[in-house]
Amino acid sequence: MAPLAVAPGVTHWPGYLDAAEQVSLVDELREIARQAPFFTPRMPKTGKPFSVKMTNCGALGWVSDESGYRYQPDHPETGAPWPAMPARLLRAWEELAAYPHPPQACLINFYEPTARMGLHQDRDEQDFSAPVLSLSLGDTAVFRIGGTVRGGRTISLKLASGDALAFGGEARLAYHGIDRILAGSSSLLPQAGRINLTLRRVTKPSG
Repeated sequence: MAPLAVAPGVTHWPGYLDAAEQVSLVDELREIARQAPFFTPRMPKTGKPFSVKMTNCGALGWVSDESGYRYQPDHPETGAPWPAMPARLLRAWEELAAYPHPPQACLINFYEPTARMGLHQDRDEQDFSAPVLSLSLGDTAVFRIGGTVRGGRTISLKLASGDALAFGGEARLAYHGIDRILAGSSSLLPQAGRINLTLRRVTKPSG
């Protein structure tokens, strides 16, 4: 399906991944999770657990705990390097990101049917000229995105299994989050819920 312009800097590709690609990617993610098990990130200072579980793949992974938000090259519990990013994810970046350098991190968030993600900005990266690219697998999520100031007008849209979404340019630091998961809307994941894959460039390219 043709891309949809949701807002300036925000583009939605419904059904970007076909059914076979979704199944294949879930199989690859199972192997990634075997090497880099899902963990529960915690809020800085308070240590309050997130409602999502997560892991990462790529050269860097995003971590949150009492000491703060950060990217690091190893798993916070096993100390092992993050697994390599699947080729299909790299191709998605090449096709959709409109950015000349490869992604360095892919956050893998698992949302149980009751999980949420409050409005937040992705600002732990050095290079804001690169977009954030998101791929959805499993149950549909109600996604909300606004402007760069908290409390402003927001737009909601449903992200179904196989959908891609990118935000960059003037929307790169937009507040965004997940209001709810529509349980049972997909049969892709046997345990229900949603997997969100977020590809990011972290450091500024040299030269």
